[in-house]
Amino acid sequence: MEKRTCLSCGELFLFRPQNPTQTYCAKKTCQLKRRNLWQKQKLQTDPDYRENQTRAQQEWMKRNANYWQKYRASHHKYVEHNRVMQRIRNSKISGSTGEIAKMDASTGSHYPAKGIYLLTPQSRKKIAKMDVWTVELTLISVQAV
Repeated sequence: MEKRTCLSCGELFLFRPQNPTQTYCAKKTCQLKRRNLWQKQKLQTDPDYRENQTRAQQEWMKRNANYWQKYRASHHKYVEHNRVMQRIRNSKISGSTGEIAKMDASTGSHYPAKGIYLLTPQSRKKIAKMDVWTVELTLISVQAV
């Protein structure tokens, strides 16, 4: 019987006669990789599948609204590791000051374009956008200085 090389682990395997195009062995990790690649490709090429997955995820989030709060409360090592990693990410992004700012923050030299913006309270301690408001800006008048 013919053997093939698994695309995931690179080991030889006997393919199943029922699946003559089989390219992954039966190991759990290899099958998981195959399934993940299939799903990634399906999400990119099939709008119906993408819409269904989005809807299913939204419904799950509604049913499990407190999931992350409960997870963080019961996984203290995860929380501490995440804090350490966030500090590292922050220092890489902002250099030595420790401040994090949007690249398109207003410099005061121009008026912002009218449109819809996300408004967040300024705080040096907070990084996550916990209190975001959606606002619409409309220019009423400009006074010469």
